[in-house]
Amino acid sequence: MNIATENFVFDPQLLRRFDVNGPRYTSYPTADRFVEAFGADAAKDWLGKRNIGGISRPLSLYFHIPFCNTICYYCACNKIITKDHGRSAKYLKYLAKEIALQSEYLDGKHEAIQLHWGGGTPTFLSHDEMRQLMDATRRHFKLLDGGEYSIEVDPRKVDGATVALLGELGFNRMSVGVQDFDERVQQAVNRIQSEEETADVIAAARANGFKSISVDLIYGLPKQTVMGFNRTLERVLAMDPDRLSIYNYAHLPTLFKPQRRIAEPDLPSADAKMQILSLAIKKLTDAGYVFIGMDHFAKPDDELAVAQRQGRLHRNFQGYSTYADCDMLSFGISSIGKVGPTYSQNVKTLDEYYDRLDANTLPVFRGIELTADDILRRSIIQALMCHFELSIESIESAHLIDFRKYFAAELDDLKELERGGLLRVDREWITVLPPGRMLVRAISMVFDRYLRADRQRTRYSKVI
Repeated sequence: MNIATENFVFDPQLLRRFDVNGPRYTSYPTADRFVEAFGADAAKDWLGKRNIGGISRPLSLYFHIPFCNTICYYCACNKIITKDHGRSAKYLKYLAKEIALQSEYLDGKHEAIQLHWGGGTPTFLSHDEMRQLMDATRRHFKLLDGGEYSIEVDPRKVDGATVALLGELGFNRMSVGVQDFDERVQQAVNRIQSEEETADVIAAARANGFKSISVDLIYGLPKQTVMGFNRTLERVLAMDPDRLSIYNYAHLPTLFKPQRRIAEPDLPSADAKMQILSLAIKKLTDAGYVFIGMDHFAKPDDELAVAQRQGRLHRNFQGYSTYADCDMLSFGISSIGKVGPTYSQNVKTLDEYYDRLDANTLPVFRGIELTADDILRRSIIQALMCHFELSIESIESAHLIDFRKYFAAELDDLKELERGGLLRVDREWITVLPPGRMLVRAISMVFDRYLRADRQRTRYSKVI
């Protein structure tokens, strides 16, 4: 049996039965549980305490570049639509100020093994601006050899010269937004993008030594059909990416204004969405891709697949990662950092961001210091989402608990999922079975103490 399919079963009936609203668990506790009582002073204290006990984790750096030339109607990111590069020039000055400020407060080595530019559209920046941001970063942090340095790219705004510059600046991984090549879908979401310009960017990345190229697709968009998405998948597979992400479009127009421009009657039915997802999974696994988890697929020799096989896979704000023990410093509006047992999030508007930095204050507006219970539950959710199994004994010895007593209510709740064939619980292990792997979010939710307390799941998108 193909390595990509031996641990994977697609069961539409199970998916319909257990499909609930739930978080994506890029962190636990999730960002909606952060509190404003944890602000700039607390974040500053933890930057200074990073080295306590002699534990100096390597750093992961995230930069949020919020600018886009045009608006994609499906987008739920924190972005600013503009063609004015005066705005990005000002933003970069303040980013440099925040880099210097966090660096000044930071205890321990300033060595980074991971860096990511996200957005918005990071490739909105001019070549000079890209150099400027990387120079400001390297003034305060040493980017270690062999690290993972990635950027999100919009092929509509990038040529071969830009890709060459990105390689020169040290980037070695790229995430390419596609969503769908069907012209009717592209018109319905206001993102017109040709197959040719996408293929050119991927070819340029290969020519410039990029180690891993990922393509992002979305299912559930307006005007999407099974046949149309099949054509998109064939075109994408011909480009031979190392990884693919196939995200579920969550239509939440009350939360995200641009989505109000999408006509609801144009959205595919729940059944059609399920057929599109089923087709995508079959097509990718037949092509040899391994299901990593949630919505991610990778070639068997890609670092993500290797890390999963070796038990090193991790989950953070950028999704799945091969670096498990990093502290993450994040820069720019709305970005979320993780230092020690804390998370902190920056203010969400440019005016607030500039005001805080003008006052020489970290632009943090909320965060959380994790309790022992949070850390315990986070380790369980990480294990389930990354490895599809959990050693009860390892949790007991790491956290000094009696698992069955501590999680009596949770184990009781798992019985329904066990009867449904999603998982198996025995004395030593909780194992997510092949039919349950697509529903690992729903399984993880059982261990979320905050959800157990309020049961208000309406704020989240559907699992599938």
